[in-house]
This record gives sequence, structure tokens and C-alpha cells, in this order.
Amino acid sequence: MRDRRLLFFGDSFTAGAGDPAALGWAGRVAAACMPVTSYNLGVRGETSVQVAARWRSEAAVRLTDAASFRVVFSVGANDCVDSGIEGKPRVEPAVSTATMDALLDGAAALELPAFVVGPPPLGAERPDARALALTSAFADLCSVRGVPFVPLAAALAAFEPWRAEAAAGDGAHPGAEGYARAADLVLAGGFAAWLRDVG
Repeated sequence: MRDRRLLFFGDSFTAGAGDPAALGWAGRVAAACMPVTSYNLGVRGETSVQVAARWRSEAAVRLTDAASFRVVFSVGANDCVDSGIEGKPRVEPAVSTATMDALLDGAAALELPAFVVGPPPLGAERPDARALALTSAFADLCSVRGVPFVPLAAALAAFEPWRAEAAAGDGAHPGAEGYARAADLVLAGGFAAWLRDVG
């Protein structure tokens, strides 16, 4: 088998902010799929639009013919937070969805198999409602494109340790137990099979 390498693009939840183990869900998913080389390219505070602006250049310096690559996109959480302007989100839902479509177009152009993980809950009523709506939009898009998608928002909002850890921290990011649950959801969503199928 060729060396398998994973590129995780996203925000602070992808990066694992708040996790005392410094793994987040992405690190736990990678650990469960060894042997694999993973690159966590999550940047705190970034919206889908900001991730889309940088991902190609960051992927380019890591891609090599000596390995088999695939990409995981988990964006949208920061799109859903309040912008501070008339109750609007930082990124409008239609723009978020179009951006995800463009991300998947870019991955396809590079012949990179893609996997999408939806935004988690954010610990506030209005952003959480937006995250659920964006989850639905991403799910529809991925279904049409034949790209695997795992929703997180509803399941994690119902998971008491996620809520408790977030409340004890900065109000949004969980700790180890919350991220472990997110990783379990991703793995249960067919991640390992996807990794094998495209390897």
C-alpha cells in the first residue's frame, strides 16, 4: 500500500482548541486510522471563505507523487457566528454553500478524494440554528456530488459532556470527551471505509 496522507482543513474545532490532549477530533480520527500521515491545517477563527482562499497553496507544498492523498474539509462554524451587523452571520448561508461547492471542485480538479464534516454546535441559540441549517445544506450538496458527509451539530448539541466542557471553557470549544465523541461520529460515518476505498 502507498503511504496514505490526510489533509484536514478547517477552523479551531478542526485544530482541537480546548482539548487538553491537543488532539481534537481530527487527531483522534487519524490515530484510529493508522498507518497514516496527517496534516492538521485548522486555523482558529477562519470562515469557509478564508479556508477556501488558502487551502490550495497549503496543499500544494505537501502533495507528492510518492504518497496517496485525500482531503477533509470541516468549515462553517465561524460562518454561523454573529457578525455584529443587524443580526447577520459572518458569512451568509448561500455563500457558505457555494464555497463548499468550490472547495469540492478544487479537490476534484486535483484528483483528491474529499470527505466533509459538518459544523458543530456553537453554544448559543442563533448560531446553533444556523449551524443546523448549514448542516442540511452541506448534506444536500454532498449527496448530489457523491461526497461522504458527517453531520455533527445535532448529535453534539445533545451530548451533555460536550455542552458541559464548552460551558466550563470558552463557551464554544469542548474538552477531550467532547472531541472524542466528535471523532466517534466521524468514524461511524464511514471514514475508515472511505480511506480504504480511495487508498
